Amino acid sequence: MPVAEARPQLQQRLEKIGIRSKLDLALHLPLRYEDETKLTPLDEVRPGEPALVEAEVVESKVVFRPKRQLVVKLAAGERELWIRFLHFYPSQQKQFQPGKRVRLFGEVRPGFFGDEMVHPKYRMVQKGAPLSKSLTPVYPTTEGLSQALLRETIDKALDSLELGDTLDPARLKKLGLAPFRQSVLLLHRPPPDVDHQELEERTHPAWRRLKFDELLAQQLAMRIAYRERRAKTAPRLPDAHTLTNALVKSLPFPLTRAQKQAQAAIAKDLAQPHPMRRLLQGDVGSGKTLVAALAALQAIENGWQAALMAPTEILAEQHYLKLRPWLEPLGVKIAWLSGGLKAREKKLAMEAITAGEVQFAIGTHALFQEDVRFSKLGVAIVDEQHRFGVEQRLALSSKGGEPHQLMMSATPIPRTLSMSYYADLDVTVIDELPPGRSPVVTKLVAEERRDEVIERIRESCREGAQAYWVCPLIEESEQLQLKTAIETFETIRTTFPDLSVGLVHGRLKAAEKAQVMADFKARKIQLLVATTVIEVGVDVPNATLMVIEHAERMGLAQLHQLRGRVVRGSQQSLAILLYYQPL
Repeated sequence: MPVAEARPQLQQRLEKIGIRSKLDLALHLPLRYEDETKLTPLDEVRPGEPALVEAEVVESKVVFRPKRQLVVKLAAGERELWIRFLHFYPSQQKQFQPGKRVRLFGEVRPGFFGDEMVHPKYRMVQKGAPLSKSLTPVYPTTEGLSQALLRETIDKALDSLELGDTLDPARLKKLGLAPFRQSVLLLHRPPPDVDHQELEERTHPAWRRLKFDELLAQQLAMRIAYRERRAKTAPRLPDAHTLTNALVKSLPFPLTRAQKQAQAAIAKDLAQPHPMRRLLQGDVGSGKTLVAALAALQAIENGWQAALMAPTEILAEQHYLKLRPWLEPLGVKIAWLSGGLKAREKKLAMEAITAGEVQFAIGTHALFQEDVRFSKLGVAIVDEQHRFGVEQRLALSSKGGEPHQLMMSATPIPRTLSMSYYADLDVTVIDELPPGRSPVVTKLVAEERRDEVIERIRESCREGAQAYWVCPLIEESEQLQLKTAIETFETIRTTFPDLSVGLVHGRLKAAEKAQVMADFKARKIQLLVATTVIEVGVDVPNATLMVIEHAERMGLAQLHQLRGRVVRGSQQSLAILLYYQPL
């Protein structure tokens, strides 16, 4: 049902915030609330706390210091209050005539003239004008759509909608949920006696009901998508045990129990006539790449192609260099495709993929460009899937009609979250590391103890180990006051004159970046100063120590990825999170 009688301009602004119907208006819930149900005497107002006050205009004037502004002096009894408008219309100045009464909502703060409010919400009133009977909702909005207009539009929608319940009374009672209509109306028009804390913290039963409906709708949508996918047709790719067994036998190590279980689940999916959508989740170093290689081989041995997409050139090349010695001896033709390739190399790779000469294509987002065409794409593998948007993942899938999809992620996903948010996916977890690998030890260290960290690095590098020093930015930012990679590189080089120090960041040319990483892997560089460009894909088993500057500025997933760079070998690894106060 469209928003009735909405002016075209209003309709456009509503659509900007996702509102296209009356029901959308009813479900456009408040961000917060303002209490305009009671007046606070001026002499009881506390600085910094929002309050509704009423006073009489004494004088108003336009001043020009430090800039043009409207200043109005108000009084209530012996208490004075000043209000200032930095942006105003001439009509506003006319409103504030001496003797007029005004009701204002805002925060009182000390100002140049005395206690003041800056740009308060206000309206001119008569003495004894009635107060609001409910808390005033504040909604998410957009430019040109005022709170007053949005409230009025939502109120009209609420009065004309039935808002029938989606659950029967017995189920409501069993789940302990409030009725739908009652919950929606309470959230838009909360009475003065409602528990403010429950409302603000969104723990009120009305919020609980709306949260339940939102989660239920998301689950139903995912299950519908799951059912529709199962109805689609994909190539049957049964495990012929030719290339897959050959790879397993050629490896110098056995598969772990978890890897075998993951491969079995994927192999079963690939043999089905509907497209696989499976999320393979496992800690860094747990062997996801090998499981992905076995999935690719299962497609290849059935006469189909496979593709592996990674978010960065470093990671894409890492996969290429790792998989080539595994698969080429089995007769598999592999191509690497990235934006950094020379035009001729890229053209030759794309032609080979289109002709079907390449059985396994590995690359970055370059794989889903329009001019890349696969002959018979059977399985699409996406590494670090959380780094890609949905459209990017779908673009790769569309290269082959309905190929099977395997998504990989090292970011920890709790079971309950994976079951809810990824309801359209089947989830497999590799829950063990290969023999001989120890979990990385992580220590939180304050900046004040930097000297101890420096000494630890010196000792480790002298003993033959290698280390990373990670910085969040390349150039100085006055706002964040973070250490920069370039500055840190110069400082570290001075601090460790006896060590070979390297630098890598996102603005280096691909060839320069590759050379630095090659030198680090060859142990020509002992200490590598880097930005988060090394977050994924860097595989240097001898690097067992990492220092992460300004760890408090990074997200949990990013920290987890960075830590994974020092869990590649058999030695005990250490990640030091260097943080600045206040934490």
